[in-house]
Amino acid sequence: MTKRIAIIQSNYIPWRGYFDMIGMSDEFVLLDNVQYTKNDWRNRNRIPNGREGIWLTIPVRTADARSQRIDQAAVSDPRWARKHWNTISQAYARAPHFKRYETAVAAMYERATSEKLLTGVNRIFIEGICALLGIQTVLSYAQPVDTEDPTERVVRLCQSRAATHYLTGPSARNYVKAELFERANIELEYMDYSAYRPYRQLQAPFDPAVTVLDLLFNEGTAAPQFMAFASGVELDR
Repeated sequence: MTKRIAIIQSNYIPWRGYFDMIGMSDEFVLLDNVQYTKNDWRNRNRIPNGREGIWLTIPVRTADARSQRIDQAAVSDPRWARKHWNTISQAYARAPHFKRYETAVAAMYERATSEKLLTGVNRIFIEGICALLGIQTVLSYAQPVDTEDPTERVVRLCQSRAATHYLTGPSARNYVKAELFERANIELEYMDYSAYRPYRQLQAPFDPAVTVLDLLFNEGTAAPQFMAFASGVELDR
């Protein structure tokens, strides 16, 4: 039997490619016991609005930016959830399928209000949006691994879960040590986003690098048709 896993840091309401990686995996491991990076996707994302879009950023208190892990990063202002939801509600009031998902997404923000750590907030949205997309992949957190080498860490996490295939993003080709996977008899696979089709958005030009909520609110139950996990697409090797 084969088992494909992906391992990546949790992000805040990520783009469709993130959820494609989840949907194409048997287990998706949240690598949140590594260093937190400021001004990254961990605590922020965008919705379309003109050239720059609107940034939605969760305020995070970092005790030591050089050593603090993602799973230690604490939310610094509990009012963030209400502000974000108000912004989203106003931006998507005219979207074709906003009403279909309004209650479900509002409930995610309500739950997230009581979360004190960023990792918990991110997981609420990742699990909730997976449910809306019909993705049933197992989500788990990475356990500590005694190594400083990033590739070796991933290989050991794969081995601890009896994985036969490891799925990662296309940019990993530039730094991953493929020989370590070959030695462990784990097949490396890479996501390919080049075939992504544009979908309708409330304004032009099309902006592909935004939260998956944009796809859901605009395409509704047809959203998976603009993703790879539901279409049986081949992965790069």
